[in-house]
Amino acid sequence: MNIIAWVVLGLLAGAIAKAIYPGYQGGGILATIILGIIGAFVGGSLYSFFSTGSLQLVASSLSIPGLFVAVLGALVAIFIWSLISRSAA
Repeated sequence: MNIIAWVVLGLLAGAIAKAIYPGYQGGGILATIILGIIGAFVGGSLYSFFSTGSLQLVASSLSIPGLFVAVLGALVAIFIWSLISRSAA
């Protein structure tokens, strides 16, 4: 997948995940894109683990199911980030 597709998927997945997750997450458009790209990797890897039983670093594609998996991964990434940032503060 090319870089423009990564940015589009990251922006969409990050924005949807931030809208779904309760509370204030902070960050601007760049943080939302990075969150969505990380979510695509987390979601793709979790989907691969649950479907095949082996852990692989896989990113989801720019499609409706890929967006769904990326949003779920971004929600997991937001949750983990909130745990890390609360314990550090």
